[in-house]
Amino acid sequence: MAAKKLVLGAHVDQTDPIAEATARGADLVQFFLGDPQGYRGPEFRYAGGAEGLKADAEAAGIDLYVHAPYIVNVATTNNRIRIPSRKLLQQHVDAAASIGAKGLIVHGGHVNKADDPEKGFDNWRKAVEATDLKLPVLIENTAGGDNAMTRYLERIGRVWDAISQADGFDMMGFCLDTCHAHAGGNDLGTVVEDIVKITGKVDLVHCNDSRDEFDSGADRHTSLGEGHIDADALAAVVRDAGAPVVCETPGGAEEHRADFEFLRSRV
Repeated sequence: MAAKKLVLGAHVDQTDPIAEATARGADLVQFFLGDPQGYRGPEFRYAGGAEGLKADAEAAGIDLYVHAPYIVNVATTNNRIRIPSRKLLQQHVDAAASIGAKGLIVHGGHVNKADDPEKGFDNWRKAVEATDLKLPVLIENTAGGDNAMTRYLERIGRVWDAISQADGFDMMGFCLDTCHAHAGGNDLGTVVEDIVKITGKVDLVHCNDSRDEFDSGADRHTSLGEGHIDADALAAVVRDAGAPVVCETPGGAEEHRADFEFLRSRV
């Protein structure tokens, strides 16, 4: 059987994602539409606007992925964060769909220390039901926080139990981040199998090395082969997941090409 082609890309600036992809020899690119730390909503910086970006990406054969702002936290019991988060999630679903993106990646969020985690799981269900899902929304595992919804496998399982009851669940998927899994205390040797048991499949891999030790709770990415994650473990996650890969690693086109070569030579 022929080996499956590695589909590789990187997180880039959104001003000209097509040029960024070309400079890297990438099959796909991921980017933010607007401020990753703000509630102002999506914006398009591509010269041709949303329609132009969709058409140009299709013509170039480049797949697009959008990362939702980091501040989106639909799990929280704090209304002043949860309600704007839901609104922002819908805005980014709409914006990502308008450029023909293959998926919108969103972090799992967290509840406060005093909260019952069950409320967070149920808030995820409510968010899925409340959102008009026009493209796959991929929930990403996160690195830190005891009250995080998607740091530990057991919690990811509880999120999946909750959202599987929601209308729109068929549009939900999972993004596995290697740095987050390592820093979050999950064994990279089994993590793909563990996640697939919960979610059915991995839809996207964020392949990043970690500047910090196993189970540190720290979310600090570094270039492949330059951190604390074993090179073979990184390659095995990519191989086992069989999903498109985004490197959210430092640097520009040259550094990302080196990351791609790191994977190609090992996977």
